[in-house]
Amino acid sequence: MQGSKTVAATIIIAFFTGCNISLPTITVPTNISEINAKIAVPKALSQEEAGQGLKEALKKGVANGTEGLMKPGGFAQSLAYKILLPEEIRNLEQKIRGNALLNAAIGKELDKTIDAMNVGAEKAMSKALPIFTNAITNMSFMDAMKILTGGQGAATQYLKTNTTTQLSQAFQPEIKSALESVAVYNHWTPIVNTVNKNKKLLGLTADVNPNLELYVTEKAMSALFQEIEIQENAIRKDPINRTSEILKKVFNYADQN
Repeated sequence: MQGSKTVAATIIIAFFTGCNISLPTITVPTNISEINAKIAVPKALSQEEAGQGLKEALKKGVANGTEGLMKPGGFAQSLAYKILLPEEIRNLEQKIRGNALLNAAIGKELDKTIDAMNVGAEKAMSKALPIFTNAITNMSFMDAMKILTGGQGAATQYLKTNTTTQLSQAFQPEIKSALESVAVYNHWTPIVNTVNKNKKLLGLTADVNPNLELYVTEKAMSALFQEIEIQENAIRKDPINRTSEILKKVFNYADQN
């Protein structure tokens, strides 16, 4: 079989030679390094580039994510993030609002509570940025590569894992201060105690947690991580959000991997 191929090749070459047709000179690479040199292979990221690019993206994301939420009205005027009364009380709120006497007695106090919860969440956001920055700064190369190639939400999940405890501890004093500024607990605690004493009558199976700081803290952190994930995914999805050369290089690499 090999012999027949050689004969055929010889005949073809002889034909072209006889017809005075010049065959093009073809240079065939003789080793793998020459072959690789002729193929456009994306340059791999160095550890420094991967770390620098991802940290820049994360800092940009958390800055944008916290900025909107910490502004006055960042929670209170947001359709997505406004903090409402705990669900158990919210069900009773409709009855209170619908009763002229109850609404006159309690309605304004509930309004104050809702306002204070949202103001507390807005003020707490100022505590988030340094906590996030510290977590980003201490990120390892392996963490950076996992996040880069982990797809949407990977960076947000990393921050959630590494900052939730610190955020909770930092948020609660700010939220407590906002609640106390309108003397929320003067009327909130009696309302909750009354509800818990009459929970069977009201159709509840468990006590309402009177700790508003914890409730508001959880809502504030949930909103914060949702907003950061939006910012992260915008950088991943749309090249127009890659506003520096290092961001372009790092996330182009992520797109291909």
